Amino acid sequence: MSIVVCAEQRDGSLRKITFEALSAGKSLASASGETLKVLLIGSGVAGLADELKKYGADEVAVVDNDALANYTADVYAAVLAAYVAQENPALVLFGHSAIGKELAPRAAAKVDCGLVSDCIDVTFADGDYLFKHPIYAGKAIGNYKVAGPVRMATLRPNVFAIAENDGAGAVVDFAPEIPASKVSIKATEMASSDRPELTEADIICSGGRGLGGPEGFALIEGLADALGAAVGSSRAAVDAGWREHAAQVGQTGKVVSPILYVASGISGAIQHLAGMGSSKVIVGINKDGEANIFNVADYGVEGDLNKIIPALIEKLKELQ
Repeated sequence: MSIVVCAEQRDGSLRKITFEALSAGKSLASASGETLKVLLIGSGVAGLADELKKYGADEVAVVDNDALANYTADVYAAVLAAYVAQENPALVLFGHSAIGKELAPRAAAKVDCGLVSDCIDVTFADGDYLFKHPIYAGKAIGNYKVAGPVRMATLRPNVFAIAENDGAGAVVDFAPEIPASKVSIKATEMASSDRPELTEADIICSGGRGLGGPEGFALIEGLADALGAAVGSSRAAVDAGWREHAAQVGQTGKVVSPILYVASGISGAIQHLAGMGSSKVIVGINKDGEANIFNVADYGVEGDLNKIIPALIEKLKELQ
């Protein structure tokens, strides 16, 4: 039996969540006595196998085919299902990313196995795996077990620590039949930014309705530049047209778990807290001393953000 990590890569580069999933998988493999394997799917990706071996993989299975150059859920799920049929793993791990959230349920349906999504912890005890998943907008944590020989789970980004741990790292080719995709991709357009990707960022600066208008995000961007942070937004700011939906943090946006989350002009509605409540350190800046954000913040600053943020930026520049 084995634990399989479905590696995620984009444009020939492995995503951070892959290393988090590998590190979690290595810990689980040590506890359960299983071997840790990685499935790497794509075109021109064979060279990435050596990087995967640094995180404890006992085996890296590479599916390298021109037909897999563009990610399509139906084809990738078919490849994964074929690998699961061959290996019969006890557990398959994905990142809870845009791709993982689409690929995992499709693969689980093909394999006919149970799936727990957005896990913040996975442990092995008494011969079984226990999965923890936030429920009720993060107000409670559900504990789950999955019946059947194969289990699948997606892991929340930035929750599982990355740890290098050299494994045997044998690299093997896996060449299943690759079905024709039902989707034809003509072109892809990726938004470019010098800032970290929101779900993988260690620091996030978010703004809300308290900024007063779209021009208020200039303050948030200035603070983010000083901290090397990503920029997020509340749903209210997105609904007002001040920011694109891709920047929305919350239950109907992106779920993030940075080391530091700075919420400026955000009241702290339950919808928003569901998306950032697992942040390691939360800082709230708001003129309303009764704002709910102060109930969850590790550090709160009550006052005018138009004065507080510029002063904070200046102080940060002095320390650089």
